[in-house]
Amino acid sequence: MKTFAILLTTVVLAFWVMAVALLSVQNATPVSLKFLAFQSIQIPVGLVLAFFAGVGMIAMALLQPLWGLAGSQQSGSTREDDAEFFVDDEDF
Repeated sequence: MKTFAILLTTVVLAFWVMAVALLSVQNATPVSLKFLAFQSIQIPVGLVLAFFAGVGMIAMALLQPLWGLAGSQQSGSTREDDAEFFVDDEDF
């Protein structure tokens, strides 16, 4: 099952990389990003898309372990409850 999860993750990541590459090739028009009073230099849309896709992947990779730590603290009390809930029927 772990091999399937790795394969699925790889396929999804490859799909996104191909989509970003395809959009980068088709959108070579230079754009300038504006935020409040700040404005960037003109760069191609594909480059902007690739940069922010990479930033998003790195951010999610960094945040996933933190979510795992938060989830392990909450599930500690439910393991004791599960032991009382699941009873072996052969004893009755």
